[in-house]
Amino acid sequence: MRIADLRHRLRSLGAKPKHEERVLRLWANALPQTHGRRRIEDWLPLELREALPALEAELAGLATLRSAHAGGDGSERLLVTLADGQTVESVLLPREGLCVSTQAGCAVGCVFCMTGRDGLIRQLGSGEIVAQVALARQRRAVRKVVFMGMGEPAHNLDAVLDAIELLGTAGGIAHKQLVFSTVGDARVFERLPQGRVKPALALSLHTTKADLRAQLLPRAPRFDPAELIEAGERYARATGYPIQYQWTLIEGVNDGDDEVEALVALLKGRYAIMNMIPFNPIDGLAWRRPSDERAGAIMRALNQRGVLARLRQSAGQDVEAGCGQLRARELAAAPQRRIPIRA
Repeated sequence: MRIADLRHRLRSLGAKPKHEERVLRLWANALPQTHGRRRIEDWLPLELREALPALEAELAGLATLRSAHAGGDGSERLLVTLADGQTVESVLLPREGLCVSTQAGCAVGCVFCMTGRDGLIRQLGSGEIVAQVALARQRRAVRKVVFMGMGEPAHNLDAVLDAIELLGTAGGIAHKQLVFSTVGDARVFERLPQGRVKPALALSLHTTKADLRAQLLPRAPRFDPAELIEAGERYARATGYPIQYQWTLIEGVNDGDDEVEALVALLKGRYAIMNMIPFNPIDGLAWRRPSDERAGAIMRALNQRGVLARLRQSAGQDVEAGCGQLRARELAAAPQRRIPIRA
């Protein structure tokens, strides 16, 4: 479901803008449509009132909980079933954050990521993206949403931007707490500054070497890392939010002193934060995460030399629930019918 289709449907039921916004606000905040002191009989048009129970059930069915996996770090990974039976993952993060999926599968094929191993299955509608937030809010407060789950948001740009606009208005989430995560796409740098809601931006960097990046992210746009950083810097200065650069640390691949030196040259003085995330082991891949000592040394070296760096851990590692792994285990246990790709 698209949010635009939902708005059209509400208008066809006699909703005026104030009624439409009320329905969307209560849905995005996981509140019943009867919420509030004012009786809906005294306020909403009759045709809309009569349609609300069925509409509420349909919205609830956009994303339902299949299983939940709590981590010792305060995170909770959710395997979510969509209305057509496909599954995606959302992650409740510590400090009232939520990571949502924008696609079932992914076409980028990052070699260290489980999600892209089977390619893109289908796009998520903007309603399905917001529905993940509504589902999560049934479990705990959500004040930050990161578009960093399954899928590449830039490949589903219209739907993601529609979801961001709703979450940043009726959804009550501060604009800088909406984080658009991408491998880099020229359309992102064109479209994001034009929106009513301008999200923060996270860019997947992973290396300073163009040839190595092409190997790690085989179907990502061919941005030279230096060019990607320049584009990120322009967006950061325009919005006032620092760019978050993502770097999956893989032992012997991108954890060398040469990468540290190049990062200092590229990022010193930039309006940016470098998030170093040690590789989360995946069955069938021989790569390893660097030692805690090595990861810590890289972070300290960057900070000491003028690059703000943080060492992050993938949420829910103690339940082996790296992005895509819950879904992969589910598929292995009970294979699902593959649904053709559609826009």
